[in-house]
Amino acid sequence: MESDRTDSTILLADDDDDFCVLARKAMERASFDVALKTVENGDELLKFLRKEPPYEGARTPRMILLDLNMPRKDGRAALHDIRADQSVRFIPVIVLTTSRAAKDVLASYKNGASAYIPKPDSFGNLVNVMRSIKQFWFETALLPDAGI
Repeated sequence: MESDRTDSTILLADDDDDFCVLARKAMERASFDVALKTVENGDELLKFLRKEPPYEGARTPRMILLDLNMPRKDGRAALHDIRADQSVRFIPVIVLTTSRAAKDVLASYKNGASAYIPKPDSFGNLVNVMRSIKQFWFETALLPDAGI
């Protein structure tokens, strides 16, 4: 399978700018060669997916990494809206959040999360998470063509 996915976009929805920077660096360290786009809340996430201003030219992501705790529209509501929207419900959504609460894990899977990963406690562990996502989702599993 093709491991160089420079034509792929991952959308990270997280309001923590520091985490977004670390995620980008961890992807680079894991040789995860995709375009990482970021938005800071669920409203922006849905605008991006629906190509609403200012995201008219945005490429449909192959995957979404979703924090649950964001302002305006949190990840829980955004996940629900993504799965209710026929045009984007096929996109894998990995919840990547600080919450380890059993109710958040269960609710995320009930609402259609593809996976639930607690945010790692170190940069090295974040690199390992990104390497695992790359290996499974981009080298093993088949993803739908986001351009369809």
